[in-house]
Amino acid sequence: MKAAVIVFPGSNCDRDMACAFEKAGLAVEMVWHKDTALPQGVDIVGVPGGFSFGDYLRCGAIAANAPIIGAVRVHGERGGYVLGVCNGFQVLTETGLLPGALLRNAGLKYICRTIGLQVEGESVYTEGYGTGSTLALPIAHHDGNYFADDSTLDMLEGEGRVAFRYTDNPNGSARDIAGVLSENRRVLGMMPHPERAAEAAHGNEDGARLFAHLTGALTTA
Repeated sequence: MKAAVIVFPGSNCDRDMACAFEKAGLAVEMVWHKDTALPQGVDIVGVPGGFSFGDYLRCGAIAANAPIIGAVRVHGERGGYVLGVCNGFQVLTETGLLPGALLRNAGLKYICRTIGLQVEGESVYTEGYGTGSTLALPIAHHDGNYFADDSTLDMLEGEGRVAFRYTDNPNGSARDIAGVLSENRRVLGMMPHPERAAEAAHGNEDGARLFAHLTGALTTA
């Protein structure tokens, strides 16, 4: 099984994501944003957190137009797995692979702390936890306030595409949404960082189950 992790200027969680994939048993290739194709045999693409291109314009807006994104979009649209975390979530909304947008935090301040999450929608990313279970993951963002119009929010909820909700909303996100899934449930965008809670040295291993279950599901498939 193989993962590709996209690297942009300003990425700061690309190595963390690669390590989490590797710990779960995936071979990993780092892919530079100026490349135009993904490596052969890639099962999942990781779009990491950080401050791609310095967060100029809107967060993720420049990265969403990088040469490699065309290949990421094709991979996602044809049923490949894509995981976007924090800035990666922002990039995926800018590409249109996921609905909605990430706005400035309601308190207008950068937030860096561990928060509680409740697991919601069924997907390969959430099955390792079980619907209704809770976990704790770190967040580190200034623009994590998830927004979509009411019809889009109703659609996401009606189709079970809200993957995670905050138990104590830190940023004003609509309906406490912390992560959403694509229509085929192969693409996940989330603001909390599972890759920063994936081994004992982090002091929290709640994120490890996401990567471990993903690997198991890919192996079975």
